[in-house]
Amino acid sequence: MSADKKKDLLDEADRLSQEGKPEEARERLLALTAAYPGDAEVACRTAWIHDALGLESEAVPYYERALAHPELATEDRRGSLLGLGSTYRVLGRYGQAVETLRRGVEEFPDDGALRTFLAMALFNTGEHDEAMRLLLELTASTSQDPYVQQYRRAIEHYAKDLHEIV
Repeated sequence: MSADKKKDLLDEADRLSQEGKPEEARERLLALTAAYPGDAEVACRTAWIHDALGLESEAVPYYERALAHPELATEDRRGSLLGLGSTYRVLGRYGQAVETLRRGVEEFPDDGALRTFLAMALFNTGEHDEAMRLLLELTASTSQDPYVQQYRRAIEHYAKDLHEIV
């Protein structure tokens, strides 16, 4: 199958998904996966469609396959780290979720979504202090709420240690 044919089939799967036909998109992507078993982009898209259909367990190997390829595009890598980490979390695989999402935050430190999902996974592993710290820091740095911004320095200070007393 040519690169042009692959692109056409990926575009078709995207169109089907946008038209509210995710199962048909999934069928196209599974066919592409059979034709391109080592292709990072195909694996990434196949993972996403499985997630969109609520087939989290089936999404995992595609995310793992996509992330194993160094040629995975940056935004696909970012999305795959978030998708895999989130999927591990909803499957109750909390340790793997934390590990994957930490890797995502290390690679993409400015991604608030990765930090948020890491906080959720940390909560699930009982690491409440770190989860709360991440969320408070994110709130302080991204909130447009004028009242949050008024107390930003205090929030950032307390986020470091919520147990601190004077």
